[in-house]
Amino acid sequence: MNNKIIFFRNFGLKNWIEMFNKMHFFTEIRNINTFDEIWFLEHYPIFTQGLLRKKNATICNNTINNIPVVTTDRGGQITYHGPGQQILYFLIDLKRRKITIRDLINIMHTLIVETLNYFSIKANIKSKSPGVYVNDQKISSLGLRVKKGFTLHGLSLNVDMDLTPFNYINPCGDINIKMTQVKEFNSFLTLKEIRVILIKKLSYLLNVSIIEKKFSIK
Repeated sequence: MNNKIIFFRNFGLKNWIEMFNKMHFFTEIRNINTFDEIWFLEHYPIFTQGLLRKKNATICNNTINNIPVVTTDRGGQITYHGPGQQILYFLIDLKRRKITIRDLINIMHTLIVETLNYFSIKANIKSKSPGVYVNDQKISSLGLRVKKGFTLHGLSLNVDMDLTPFNYINPCGDINIKMTQVKEFNSFLTLKEIRVILIKKLSYLLNVSIIEKKFSIK
């Protein structure tokens, strides 16, 4: 098959559990002839807890301030997703692409840093804290899972959203993390404009052609 092509899908605003199921369904049925895909989407308000979650009495219930809380199978700890946050799911065959999970994480970090730099937002990473930061505040979070050599989940980039729910938790399990978003540095940028640059940067970083795929996943 042509390893120089990755498909992307733009799902828009979707329920988390629906996309969680679609992502796992895609991974379960894929084979050596299945193209890698990257999914762009937003979620309705939800807290997700990764496999490294810390025990915390404030998040024992199924909701926090009426926002659902779910435990998922990605790496990382607790975070918030909501409208105005660009999420990318990376459904990648690591072996076929001849990269490691660490390589992919480095690509994801570079993707966000270079995209933000394109819009004159100076961003950086921290060696002991996955994600991307601007002025020491977190603007992008990462969380992946590898299953049979295939990756699931991905990253989120805060663009133009209500950041208030982050105050109800310790983002990524760190009481010292403060969150920020693109809107704080450029209030005119849209998700669509950012998505265009993300796709261009991904094409370069992965050395592939990224082609939109519009038909749906069951």
